[in-house]
Amino acid sequence: MAYHIEGVPEVVKGVDLKRYMGRWYEIASFPSFFQPANGVNTRATYTLNSDGTVHVLNETWNDGKRNSIEGTAYKADPNSDEAKLKVKFIVPPFLPIIPVLGNYWILYLDPYYHYALIGEPTREFLWILCRENHLNDEIYSQVVYKAVLQGYDVRKLHKTPQTNPPPQ
Repeated sequence: MAYHIEGVPEVVKGVDLKRYMGRWYEIASFPSFFQPANGVNTRATYTLNSDGTVHVLNETWNDGKRNSIEGTAYKADPNSDEAKLKVKFIVPPFLPIIPVLGNYWILYLDPYYHYALIGEPTREFLWILCRENHLNDEIYSQVVYKAVLQGYDVRKLHKTPQTNPPPQ
């Protein structure tokens, strides 16, 4: 189910980056070439740097092994209050070093900064994140519907398995 919408998705305005920092668990996402297909316990940890950029640590486990990648996020337009960030990763995390730049747009964020919908302008990537490693079904459905209204084909969403308790 998706609406055909011209233009780019709308983003949240006025996000308090300090409040956004911390650990977020991936509840669901569109499968992508840069994440293992059988990854579990996928999460991101964001830390605000002194220069206003954000340190990004993405982790996932597959076949019992922890995989991680680190990067840096920054506002796409420092003069805008729109939640449009750029994220730069060094891929792969060994030689040869190739910087990869992506978009990280906050499409929805609840008032308590407990769950978020993340996308980007092409609508090829989508993530549902939560401060806990689970999100109740009613809220999950509401967030998915917000993605539909933004023109995303939510049939591609894949729920990310999370264990209780999550890995340390």
